[in-house]
Amino acid sequence: MRRTVHRHLGKVVAGAATAVAATAVMVAVTLPGTAGADDTAARTGNGAQDAGWAGQGHNDVVPQTVVEQAPVEGAQGTGRDPLTDDELKRVEKIAAQGKQLNSAQNVAGQRGPQRLTVDLADPVEGRAAGPEAPRRADVAFYDYRDDALVTRTVNLSTGKVEATTRQHGVQPPLARAEFDEATALLIADPLGAGLKEDFKDATGAALTSPDQLLINGAVYRATPGAQPAALDACGAHRCVRLFPKVKNGPWIDARHLVIDLSARTVVALGRD
Repeated sequence: MRRTVHRHLGKVVAGAATAVAATAVMVAVTLPGTAGADDTAARTGNGAQDAGWAGQGHNDVVPQTVVEQAPVEGAQGTGRDPLTDDELKRVEKIAAQGKQLNSAQNVAGQRGPQRLTVDLADPVEGRAAGPEAPRRADVAFYDYRDDALVTRTVNLSTGKVEATTRQHGVQPPLARAEFDEATALLIADPLGAGLKEDFKDATGAALTSPDQLLINGAVYRATPGAQPAALDACGAHRCVRLFPKVKNGPWIDARHLVIDLSARTVVALGRD
């Protein structure tokens, strides 16, 4: 950490169990779930991104590697092959259609559900699972209108939605758009003042956009009596704790702040 970051050096966090300070503070330790994060990595949709790497000195010998060109991907996979790019685009479009999602809202409050993930669906029990079996995909959305996880199963052979489930109180990992929105809410909130001060200490520039940070994070769920009442709905609401990092710079500890994406509020956790 540079010596210019002098204002908060007395508040460096020594580990996950150490109580956090009242303002966001830069840390020179590894934050939970972010071990070895690469400065060049983009923000991820599933929260923390681990990229194992070892530092190399000027005397280190880097072994030569051979990079093989990836095979040409066909428009249609077979059996349990991963979904192709064409299949991904197709199932997303099919799954987003229909009256059930017409009134849904995404994380920014706009019309349409928030897409989360697209995965190859498990074979139907009792049906053949060989190469000729119909390929199916599960597309997960989050509807911020009523805080529901919507999963639609699309049959790639017929192009039809075979099943739709709607669940409340289920909080899968967050998508990149949700991390961006949570960061924007934090930057705009008075409780984000410490984050902006630390960013300016590290870079000399003002923090105005999520694009200036590398963001990891995790879904936050309420524990009865363990947080301010304003966060009691987390779990039913979609809430997140962020682990922001200055690009090519230090982590900034914002773990004492929780962003409720459903209510669009920022709340500080109590301190020990």
